[in-house]
Amino acid sequence: MIQLFKSLFGIGPKIDYKGMVQQGAVIIDVRTKEEFTSGHIKGSKNIPLNNINNNKNILSDKQKTYILCCASGMRSGNAKNILKSKGYASVHNAGSWRSLNNKLQ
Repeated sequence: MIQLFKSLFGIGPKIDYKGMVQQGAVIIDVRTKEEFTSGHIKGSKNIPLNNINNNKNILSDKQKTYILCCASGMRSGNAKNILKSKGYASVHNAGSWRSLNNKLQ
């Protein structure tokens, strides 16, 4: 059960998100368009969770690394599970966009 919560909220070993971005990872913010407009990570792409299945342009490469974020980590955890179930190889739940933004500085 604890492992499930860690997985959902992106808690676990320290991950080098900054290095991943430097290597070409794409940051996907799964909050609503309104939330994204109010503040987001520079260069991130907005795909609201309810549209995660319908965006083939940004999510075209299943071998690419995707870093997911939202307001708290719950929606990005759900998005991670959806993408993993569809065969995406490298998907990470980074939790809140503000926390991820701090880690990228």
